Order: sequence, then C-alpha cells, then structure tokens
Amino acid sequence: MDRYGWGPQDLGSAGLSHRPPEPRDLEVRQGMVIEEVQSGWVGAAVSLQSVGGQRVVGLEDRHGAVRSFPLGDGFLYEGEPVRLVVPRPKKTTTPGRTRSGSVAVPGAKARTARASRMLVEGLHDAELIEKVWGDDLRIEGIVVEPMHGLDHVEEIIEEFAPSPQRRLGILADHLVEGSKESRLADQAMKLAGAQGNVLFVGHPYVDVWESVKPKAVGLREWPSVPRGEDWKTGILRRIGWPHETPAQRARAWKKILASVNTYADLDPGILGPVEHIIDFLTAAPEH
Repeated sequence: MDRYGWGPQDLGSAGLSHRPPEPRDLEVRQGMVIEEVQSGWVGAAVSLQSVGGQRVVGLEDRHGAVRSFPLGDGFLYEGEPVRLVVPRPKKTTTPGRTRSGSVAVPGAKARTARASRMLVEGLHDAELIEKVWGDDLRIEGIVVEPMHGLDHVEEIIEEFAPSPQRRLGILADHLVEGSKESRLADQAMKLAGAQGNVLFVGHPYVDVWESVKPKAVGLREWPSVPRGEDWKTGILRRIGWPHETPAQRARAWKKILASVNTYADLDPGILGPVEHIIDFLTAAPEH
C-alpha cells in the first residue's frame, strides 16, 4: 500500500531531476578564486591570454603554482557552477561639457552672486549668453543684465560705482573703431573709478543675431542690409520670414535662439569677448 499516494511517475512531475543546474556566465576578474572541476585545481585568476586562438585563464594555487585552463564550462565559483567568459570592456566615461565647452560639474550649486556684473546691450544678448554660458555663470556667481543700448552707459556706471570689489564687464554691439559705440565707450572710461574696474568688450556685429552662424539657422549667409534700414526687419524681409510686427520679429528671434545648441553654433567673434569678460569679473578681488 502506497501510504503517501506517490507513484514512480510522480517523481518527474514533482520537478526532481538528476541534471546539474545550468551554469551561469561569469566574467573573469583578477583575483577571483576558481575551481576547475575535472582536475580539482583551485586558484586565483592571475592572467587571461590567448593561446592558439583560444582564451585561457591562469589560476595560481596557494603554493604559487599556476595552471592554465580554457574558458568555458567546468568551473566552480563559491561552490556554484559557472561558465567563464571574457570580461566586457569597461565603459570609459568622459567628462560632460557645458554648452560653452567647459567641463561640466554635475550637481554643482549656483554660487552666491558676485557684486560684479556683466552688462549687455539688450534682452536678446542676455538670452543668448544665458543659453550658452548659463552653467558657467551660475558656478561663478556672475549676473547678466541688459542695459538696452549704450546711450545711457555713463549714468549706469556712475550709479553702479565700480571699484576693485565691484567690477563691470560691458559687452557692446558693433564696437569697432570710429563707431558711435566706440565713442561712447571711450567717454565712459574717463569717469572716476572706471579705469581698471570697468571693461568694454565688443563684437563686430550690428546685432547679436548676426553672431549665430548662418548654417545653424539654415542659411548660407546673413543678408546684407543697407545703412539706415532697420537691421532686423531687413534681415527677415530678405530671408522671407514674417517681419512686419514686433510679435513676428520676436518669434523670429526665438527660432534663431532655438537653433543654438552649443558654442559651436556661434561665430568666434563673440566667443572671445564673452570669455574675456568672465575672466575679468572672476579675477576681481571680493574683499
């Protein structure tokens, strides 16, 4: 009488089997202690090389003797059957970069704002600089403020009261010899406290739009606009974008700004000036 109701056929259905478990793949790493089942050799992995087109691992026992075995099945690691395989190459991680090309600092907190400031001519200049240099500026604690042209730059400087602890870096459009902008800058630098504490740096463009490489916007080149014609309206008219209302011109700028992903989308004529101002402001003593 079968007291438990188990017949011979029930052993297989209960999942019992004499087959050994399927070994898992194990990447060979320096120093891991492995047993080769057939020979019973136990040793630490000390080498991995190719012999006759086959990868073999060298196992060093506790007496310092080394034997080599082909990779594959037939090994135990911590008592578990394993199939030794070549380790996958380690992923190499390169430091991330900010849009300006600087080494990114993941998780870096914004620094408390310095007393020094970067001034730019308009809102579009500020938006472009924020997009490309924003991460760098936050780490350095530099605030960018638009001043809406150079016509009142002297009053701005006098009100700011620059000093070695409160510097101003001013990025001006079209700051070329003989221009209105260059005359205003020269005059402003005669103010008390300006020498050594105020820096005018310019780019050659009529408007900061032109500092974006035409290729980034899908153009071969920026059209030429005659003197006396509104530059932005003239540009948009010539490239066939809506331009008649302020809203249309604002949308055009958003489209241009969206085409800028990194410093590589900008002309070198603006890269150097911005970096020059950042260096000037961060070199200033704070106490």
